[in-house]
Amino acid sequence: MALSRDGSTSLFAASPGGTLRLAGYLLLAVALMMLDHRNDWLPRVRNAAALAVEPAWRLAGAPARWLGDLRENLAAQSSLRSENRKLRDALLLANVRIARMQALVRQNDQLKRLLDAADSLRMQGQLARVIDIDLDPYRRRLVLNRGAREGVRVGQAAVDAHGVMGQVIEVLPNTAVLMLVTDPSSALPVIDARSGVRAVAYGSGSGDGLSLPDLPINADIKVGDSLLTSGLGGRFPAGFPAATVVSIAADRSGSYLRAEARPAARLNRSDQVLLLRDLAEPMGPPPPASDAGPPSSLIGPAPAGQVGAAPPRKTAHAGTRR
Repeated sequence: MALSRDGSTSLFAASPGGTLRLAGYLLLAVALMMLDHRNDWLPRVRNAAALAVEPAWRLAGAPARWLGDLRENLAAQSSLRSENRKLRDALLLANVRIARMQALVRQNDQLKRLLDAADSLRMQGQLARVIDIDLDPYRRRLVLNRGAREGVRVGQAAVDAHGVMGQVIEVLPNTAVLMLVTDPSSALPVIDARSGVRAVAYGSGSGDGLSLPDLPINADIKVGDSLLTSGLGGRFPAGFPAATVVSIAADRSGSYLRAEARPAARLNRSDQVLLLRDLAEPMGPPPPASDAGPPSSLIGPAPAGQVGAAPPRKTAHAGTRR
């Protein structure tokens, strides 16, 4: 190269040495193209050079790749954590809904059994739900969500789908207090379904059982016998399951037997009860029975003085006294 007039260097300077070098470069380029065209060795040189340069290229780009991978991993972990939280919340909500549905199924089954029991015994009843319990360890009482405004009255018997639960002892405008049969103040007249022996089952108070004290020493009561309400006293309708005898033993004097029974009702698990009401009794005397025999129009008048002729009847209206 040589300096031009303005002082800059130029490859094509007008000098013999530069022209020769240019000619040499051109001849070398033509020779390389001819060799590459005939022997195809230039791609092999290019591949070898690429293989030699590739480690350096990968090493130079490694930090950027590592940083990108780190960002992707952090983003993926954050997304997975968020998705796991959503899945856990959805699973918890689904479990709660399943538990609620199972509870509703159990309540519906209890209600169906209660209504079926009332229909089978031709009793009218009113459904009530348990909203509170008495925490006194010596009393067994529940609070119901029905009161005087719904027609609940003191003395009504309460049953669940399995047996007698107790009776209403207190009525407020919107609630009522139910004394369970296991309360120490409870006395339930019962009858042995097998032998017909009558007794009174008292609440033990200290536990969830019933006690039948002062039974005759020769009373025909056995372990496993079912006790039903006898209907005596007028509080509890007859025929409802009351308890099952679990043990029998003589008292200290040896003159009487004492039996222990397990209530038939699920006192600690039932949350729906049925307050029973007896069907209304028909008013007035029963209708007179129809006379048997052929119509009077087909029978002539009775001969005078005939023995056995019935005197004329006197009729009285229902609800009047003479």
